[in-house]
Amino acid sequence: MWEQIRDHEFRAAFLKIHEPLTLCFAEAHERKPVMNTMQPQHRLTPIWLDCDTGHDDAFAILLAARSDDVDLLGISTVYGNAPLQNTTYNTRAILKAIGREDVPVYPGASKPSTREAAHAPDIHGASGLDGTHCLPEPTMPAQTTDAVQVMYERLNAEPAGTAWLVAVGALTNIAALFIKHPGLVDHIAGLSIMGGAVGGGFTDAPMGTVAGEGERFGNHTPYAEFNIYCDPEAARAIFSNPVLAAKTTLTPLDLTHQFLATSEVQKSLLLSEVTMASGTPVRRLFFEILTFFAKTYADVFGLKEGPPLHDPLAVAAAFRRELFVYNKPGQTEHEHFTVDVVVEGEHGNSDQIRSGPSQCGRTVVRSLLPGQPGVTIPRGLDAPALWNLIEACLGAAEAAS
Repeated sequence: MWEQIRDHEFRAAFLKIHEPLTLCFAEAHERKPVMNTMQPQHRLTPIWLDCDTGHDDAFAILLAARSDDVDLLGISTVYGNAPLQNTTYNTRAILKAIGREDVPVYPGASKPSTREAAHAPDIHGASGLDGTHCLPEPTMPAQTTDAVQVMYERLNAEPAGTAWLVAVGALTNIAALFIKHPGLVDHIAGLSIMGGAVGGGFTDAPMGTVAGEGERFGNHTPYAEFNIYCDPEAARAIFSNPVLAAKTTLTPLDLTHQFLATSEVQKSLLLSEVTMASGTPVRRLFFEILTFFAKTYADVFGLKEGPPLHDPLAVAAAFRRELFVYNKPGQTEHEHFTVDVVVEGEHGNSDQIRSGPSQCGRTVVRSLLPGQPGVTIPRGLDAPALWNLIEACLGAAEAAS
């Protein structure tokens, strides 16, 4: 099946260092784990997830909550794809669907500290998770404790150098966390962010076009990716902290647009429309989520091949780092970068501002000399292994529901 999916130059490098992937999605789901009592006990990666649950966030939650390699400490929510009330409800509903309502959900910021909130109804619908009739009503309420404080307490309670913070929405909560608790920077293992766009041929991923604008590398404006655009000041505060930057992995559009949910993926990973009636409720839910997302990306960005599944890549980068490529083709040394964020220029939700010349929210990326610490930005990924990982998590959710 993978012969039908877009290949990239980085894939050849992976085939040299990884065993060939022999399991199809169905085989990966059916295969039972084999326990080896002679092996030392595997330590799970502690992760706190901060999200604005829309369609791709649902897959990030699935991966974090249903991977055998992750200890999901909790989830904080933020405005973004929809207003905070909606993203919090959507988060709780997805946890209900996958049988993980034991994971506590803490509502965070409803807007940036200095700007009005931006939302993305053209991509995610008014609810933030439009397009499905299978979303269950959550039974566990959202928590009322301050999200930033609980985030700090849970991350700080883990052994030093083990816990990851994964942010797949606006960075308002994350910036507030490190402003209030600067010492946490030294304690965590890393920060994984889905956000930004490099451009300039950083990868050969298809970025899409917008009617009247032509090709672009941003997705909310011609220059800016949505999560960074929502709160550019928060993003700048994070990337300008040299210690935190050296622990940060940024998953930009240049990478996520290599991970397209093509029609072949949709049929093989989830269900075809023909067999949909016989599928389990959780599979029908994720199938509907993905097909709605595919339609909006085709309508808005002209990406007919399939939508990029952005957010689960930031989760995977926290605990399956071997599935990503961290260097240019032909080089072996990992690259590091400085990242700055443009905070000047017009900012708002109107079509006139979004399609105008303002570069507010743009990530300006510069390569560092070998050995210099900075932000890690992968250039490639092992897409087949990542789809198999998502399928395994979907199978686990299916078994629990």
